[in-house]
Amino acid sequence: MSFSVPLSALVAPVALLLAGLSAGLLVRRLLTRRLAQADAGRPRTHRFVSVARGSAVLWFTTLGLYLATLAADLPPQIASIAAKALLVMLIASVTWMLARLIAGLLSSRAEVGALPSATVITNLARGLVLLLGLLVILQTLGVSITPMITALGVGGLAVALALQETLANLFAGLHILLSRQVQTGDFVRLEAGQEGYVQDVTWRYTSILRDDSLLVVPNAKLAAAITTNFTRPDAEVTVPVEVIVTYDADLDLVERVATDVGREVMKETDGGVPTASPRIRFHKLGVAFIQFTATLSARDVASQPAVRHEFIKRLLRRFRLEGIELPGGAADAPRSQIAGLSIAGPGVI
Repeated sequence: MSFSVPLSALVAPVALLLAGLSAGLLVRRLLTRRLAQADAGRPRTHRFVSVARGSAVLWFTTLGLYLATLAADLPPQIASIAAKALLVMLIASVTWMLARLIAGLLSSRAEVGALPSATVITNLARGLVLLLGLLVILQTLGVSITPMITALGVGGLAVALALQETLANLFAGLHILLSRQVQTGDFVRLEAGQEGYVQDVTWRYTSILRDDSLLVVPNAKLAAAITTNFTRPDAEVTVPVEVIVTYDADLDLVERVATDVGREVMKETDGGVPTASPRIRFHKLGVAFIQFTATLSARDVASQPAVRHEFIKRLLRRFRLEGIELPGGAADAPRSQIAGLSIAGPGVI
């Protein structure tokens, strides 16, 4: 069985299809121009325009195809199949746009600190939106999703048993993020001694950048480990430096000089805290030396070395100018303190 379609009958459907395509191209061009002029202070609008621009051509072309099928006066069976196909395309496009939009909004909220920033959060949100879109498409095609949900529930138990370690890492990663004790960008130290900046938390592991290497820690182990976070609740850290002087030194002068140098370093060194005051505390009488600790403040862990470096240089210079002697050696002084200065570990203010 065959049938012929007059050429004149194709004019309206083709015109509608081309009109839909042209409208989509025009809208995308307008959105591109709007995106170029978008206010940087309105990230939500900027992101929505960026996502909608990519779908505009498909949406208007789909609308043109739908109107073309109506104008073509197709047989009912073919028209029904075409309508369902176009509806599936539209649902898939909207679902993909929503997934991108929600993931983008979560990322932008994370950038301002309102939400945890990690790949696992955005991927999970994107996956849930896509799953809901798939279920809507199946329901649109007449496929009953109730038996599928039941089968997934039964099969999910078997999958959970087979993927216990993977699921443990997934939920541990969510626990780490939602508790907000460790977030991307934080400087942490694990109980085993490894330390560095948290780069990302994925569905399986947390990556920590230390020097030029990347430490990969399973989320379950990180959640169970004793972890020191030097960024929270305050990013400022102390910079303790231990110093020894001879018994002939004037301790009042030593305290005054060390305090002046500490203030000067924290005001003039990049990474110091200008508003902080150094703390000088004498705490040990040795056989041939008196020991004190000068405690300064740094903006963050990364700024500690620069503050400590500058303080040691300037303090030695001032001690020489003031005639304050440093022991050349001491019987009961630790080897690292023989030269008069030693470095204590970092601490959180």
